[in-house]
Amino acid sequence: MGSGQLVAVFGAYGHTGRFVVAELVSRGFVPVPSGRNAQAVGELAREHGLEARVASAEDPASLDRALAGTVAVINCAGPFASTTGPVIEAALRAGIPYLDVAAELEANLDTFAHYRERARDAGAVIVPAMAFFGGLGDLLATAAMGDWTEADEAHIAYALSSWHPTAGTRLSGAVSRERRGDHRLRYSGGRWERRTDEAPTLEWAFPEPIGPRQVIGEFTMADVVTVPQHLSIPEVTTYMTTEAVRDIATPDTPAPTAADGSGRSDQTFLVDAVVRSGGTERRASASGQDIYAVTAPLVVEALERVLTGRTRTKGVAPAGELFDAPDFLRALAPHITLDVNPHTPGRQTP
Repeated sequence: MGSGQLVAVFGAYGHTGRFVVAELVSRGFVPVPSGRNAQAVGELAREHGLEARVASAEDPASLDRALAGTVAVINCAGPFASTTGPVIEAALRAGIPYLDVAAELEANLDTFAHYRERARDAGAVIVPAMAFFGGLGDLLATAAMGDWTEADEAHIAYALSSWHPTAGTRLSGAVSRERRGDHRLRYSGGRWERRTDEAPTLEWAFPEPIGPRQVIGEFTMADVVTVPQHLSIPEVTTYMTTEAVRDIATPDTPAPTAADGSGRSDQTFLVDAVVRSGGTERRASASGQDIYAVTAPLVVEALERVLTGRTRTKGVAPAGELFDAPDFLRALAPHITLDVNPHTPGRQTP
């Protein structure tokens, strides 16, 4: 457990950041809330009896002060296109691990492209997309691979009961769309494609009790960035239930509201990962409650493993490359219910 170690949380007063602060406290760490909104970061710090450190991604000196004396930094501040680079640079100057919860494809691609060599040469650990999108699907695909060293395809399908986006999700999505223009991204044949056609609508056979559901195919999420970074799979596709896509596409869908004392909403999820090699399939799935809330145990479990040396590599690495995926997923109980059966053929998928 944390044993009183200081961990900087940049963007701590955001929706996901608050869950991360609470999870750190529950595991014995001392969060150091940080961000540019002095009032918000101060209120959060007083709520937990913590020290607030005001900092901005545009002010490197303020980031250095925010990270002083900490053992790691978790970046929860979107849009990540603006914050990942400055906070990673501050972590490298401080000589501490960096983790973020970014779901922005472009920000994640930038992190791997710009920092892979520098972080490896410095012996640093940088973990992008250590969240529901990016981290969980990557861990599930890695666990499903089992002893395979390569596969032909990976498919990761999301069934969300609803998707009430936070203000941060909407802002990050707007930044991604601005960078992407009128294109969508797809990973096929071992490379990224910029597409202008409509993503297909398909049917996905989710595990019971959900069963077959309509999904938007090629609904490209952060898992499509993380999986090919370390798994030899030339075709990686993610899918989202059509109802969830409608929710997030509708401008007046309200933000999530708490349904229990922990602050979780009543949203439920199931993530179903399938890998194929030839005519054989392997799969792993996980279900739980609230995609924002479950990000906190994901990123804090990763933090604990980094700080205790339970990692497999250095540099910029996704969850499945850095950690023992089945062991990591089992450690997330009771936050998720896990089903990993990599040696049993699964159901037919798109």
